[in-house]
Amino acid sequence: MQFGIQFFPDVTPEQKKADQYWRECLHLTSLADEFGYTHIRTVEHHFVSYGGYSPNPHVFLAAAAMQTKNARLITGAVLPIFNNPLKIAGEIGMLDAISGGRLECGFARAFLPHEFDGFNRNLNESKARFSEGLQQVKLLLEKENVTSDGEFHSFKNITVTPRTTQRPRPPIWIAALITPSSFEFAGKMGFNIMAIPLTGGKMNELIEIYRNAWQEAGHKGKGQVMLAHHMFCHEDRERAYELSREPLNRYLKSVVTSASPWLTGSSSADYPGYDKIIEQLSKETFESQVDKGAAFVGTPEDINEQISTYIDMTGGFEIASLQVNFNDLSLEHAEASMKLFGEKVIPNFIGPQI
Repeated sequence: MQFGIQFFPDVTPEQKKADQYWRECLHLTSLADEFGYTHIRTVEHHFVSYGGYSPNPHVFLAAAAMQTKNARLITGAVLPIFNNPLKIAGEIGMLDAISGGRLECGFARAFLPHEFDGFNRNLNESKARFSEGLQQVKLLLEKENVTSDGEFHSFKNITVTPRTTQRPRPPIWIAALITPSSFEFAGKMGFNIMAIPLTGGKMNELIEIYRNAWQEAGHKGKGQVMLAHHMFCHEDRERAYELSREPLNRYLKSVVTSASPWLTGSSSADYPGYDKIIEQLSKETFESQVDKGAAFVGTPEDINEQISTYIDMTGGFEIASLQVNFNDLSLEHAEASMKLFGEKVIPNFIGPQI
């Protein structure tokens, strides 16, 4: 099993200015190779404190590439609906070259209504724009002299440069929450899946849908599943809870605040049941996240048990992507947690993929 770190900015300028936030992230990134973390990941979001410091994950990952030699660099995830596929493909080629072929490309549909408003996009076009954009980027990465007459973007005889260092292209990941069709789509297409078990959900059933779709499509192997978890490790359990409880609660509140339009009138056939998803998320707390395995918090012994239990609950997954400096958690505590986890937890799970 593999463990990586993800950076999801969820702070206001009053809590941490952007230069401080990213400086801290780069410092933590510099520890990844030493302590056994196999990837660095960041998100694309816009306009508000929930993710808004990261409008372009390729920018940060280019800097992260200079702090590591081995860790993979994963976009978690780029949003085709707000980007031109020609620009996405070009940035992928450039970052894959800068990193020596360590880039992996995650894509998502987006789900925050304020982002659609800001970019003047229609929520009801989400699926169509995602599908078209993803397919166009894939074509541009794999082939030269590409022509595509799309509903939203069209181009003729285009060869994007630089060509990717990895051939035929870097691995592709699809981001999903709890929608079964997203897991089925990723498996059918032969893409990896990255998911967020914030609301608990029946992750074992969703992973099974993904694995079955993968096999039914005739792909080799069984695909790869990455799950995102908050993580805080400390030698003292009560101190671990004390230090991480409020940052995690503020993070949960921030998610709900950013997605609150789903509770107050936003609706779309492309997002069925999102009002119920956000309502459920509004009831989540630090305690519920730890109880259901969405957050790994406690002593190394506690977390070893939590991870093992969660593996049994889900039927197994390949990669855990850990938020190590969520909300306004201090650099000092994030670094100590990351080191302790690397020294006393990761070695217990190294070996054949589960």
